[in-house]
Amino acid sequence: MKITQKSKKLIKAIYYFLPWVISIYIFYWLDTNLWTYETPHRGKISVIIMSLGMIISLKVASKDHSN
Repeated sequence: MKITQKSKKLIKAIYYFLPWVISIYIFYWLDTNLWTYETPHRGKISVIIMSLGMIISLKVASKDHSN
């Protein structure tokens, strides 16, 4: 495999995981700056943020593989 093909694979992998990484960063930022242990529905919001990041990553990857 040539270096250009490996580079393309690496860029695609980064592109696929970017929504999930962004959702993890949003969760980290909220957890360290805004949320306290008394924040209502903190757990539910955390699950929603992480799930959305994973679902969007999956959709991006599957849409690219279908073309």
